[in-house]
Amino acid sequence: MKESAAYNTFIDLASTARERVNANPGYDPTVTASTWDSSSEPKSQGDMMELAKKLNPVVGFWDPLELCGEDVKPETIGWLRHAEIKHGRVAMAAFVGYCVQSNGIHFPWNIQGNFGYDLPAISFADIAAAGGPADQWDALPTAGKVQILCVVGFLEMFSETSAALELDGQKHYVRGGKPGYFPKLSDKMPHPVPLNLWDPFGFTSKMTPERKEKALLAEVNNGRLAMIGIFGLISASKGLQVPGLDGLGIKPYAGEVMAPFTAADASLPFVTDMAKSIGALGW
Repeated sequence: MKESAAYNTFIDLASTARERVNANPGYDPTVTASTWDSSSEPKSQGDMMELAKKLNPVVGFWDPLELCGEDVKPETIGWLRHAEIKHGRVAMAAFVGYCVQSNGIHFPWNIQGNFGYDLPAISFADIAAAGGPADQWDALPTAGKVQILCVVGFLEMFSETSAALELDGQKHYVRGGKPGYFPKLSDKMPHPVPLNLWDPFGFTSKMTPERKEKALLAEVNNGRLAMIGIFGLISASKGLQVPGLDGLGIKPYAGEVMAPFTAADASLPFVTDMAKSIGALGW
């Protein structure tokens, strides 16, 4: 009942927004005069300088590309902060995953079975034996890669949906909302979802505001370090010199890191033509 009511509310919000936009193409339901005025999020260069000192008092405010100049818009700050937090979280997961996979740790069961579709059985051990983490990705069945990319695409789309954010009492991060906030899944889907993507076990729900603020600062710093770390590991796997990582015996990777598909995925449309360009673009 709870899931159904939340889902109906979600649909009603989306329908109302669509009707208003159709009636007035210039109407944006998320923009109001007080959207940023009432927000407690950083919205100016001065706010970012203050935040930078909290994050790292030694480095302080460092903006070599001048992305956050004196005339920076609050929407730009919201976008940049959300991008950093999100990519930091992905990098933390990627760094841990890279270390786990590099050490041959894997699930003991099959990743693919017959199931009446005449598919060859492929175990996680088979994938782990392919080489380093990048080679393991290339070794995944094409259907597995597509499923992963579709789930990631759905999560990305869902996190950007203003209607989903409003159901949680939040705003979009370029409208004065919290950068890095991911809407709850458990009360918005047409079927039960037992866990949310962010904090699935509710570890942060009992934190005091002061403790939560400190944890968020630590998360940004950890995310920055993880972004450097994962790219260091990838660079070392491609034969580049990375101080501190060169002597760890990281398995080399001969493929293209930025290519999600290879010639082995030729069953997908356009992949054959794209595979011809791998390594031939000169960068």
